[in-house]
Amino acid sequence: MFGIGVDKQVMVTREDAMRGRSEVMEIAPNHVVLGTPLRGPYPAGSEVIYFAMGCFWGAERIFWQIPGVYVTAVGYMGGWTPNPTYVETCTAQTGHTETVQVVYDPSVVGLETLLAAFWENHDPTTPNRQGGDIGTQYRSAIFTSTEAQLAAALASRDQYQAKLADGGYGTISTQILPVAGAGDGQFYYAEDYHQGYLYKNPGGYCNHGFCQVSYA
Repeated sequence: MFGIGVDKQVMVTREDAMRGRSEVMEIAPNHVVLGTPLRGPYPAGSEVIYFAMGCFWGAERIFWQIPGVYVTAVGYMGGWTPNPTYVETCTAQTGHTETVQVVYDPSVVGLETLLAAFWENHDPTTPNRQGGDIGTQYRSAIFTSTEAQLAAALASRDQYQAKLADGGYGTISTQILPVAGAGDGQFYYAEDYHQGYLYKNPGGYCNHGFCQVSYA
């Protein structure tokens, strides 16, 4: 079986990553909760940002509940394998981290609100793990699509690090990169059963919630 004997907390290289495939994942056209198109088109003026904060099931639910978020989707990002499957990603041999794509209307919801939800609902000080979920697929990351987003994300990290330090917590390990610098620069949609998972499975696994220290 793929991944046996592999240290899942060590990032795979591009050369050693799984080969992948050209076929894209088949998913339903619309978000199961919001009713909006998962792959677009998105309204004019929308912005897109990507958050990785452990298991993407609970992370996605956090963001689809925020007013001003147009649509969310879960997928794989920051790695090398084109169109990976969930099973492949779980081996740590694709390089991806479980990621939530968030499309939002900046005239309705500020980026600071999204960043606060990100920082407060996972532990950004534990590299390549969230609780008992261990491996590079669970690493904390923000992938930005504009220079303004990147600047805001970096500033938010510094702000939250200061608050964590005051609370006696450790150093943030979160990757903060523009999309182009995140592995091959692609977001690959996860299998359809992962999309809106906690709406489809209300009693499903979720390890997210308010963590450690308030961002505000």
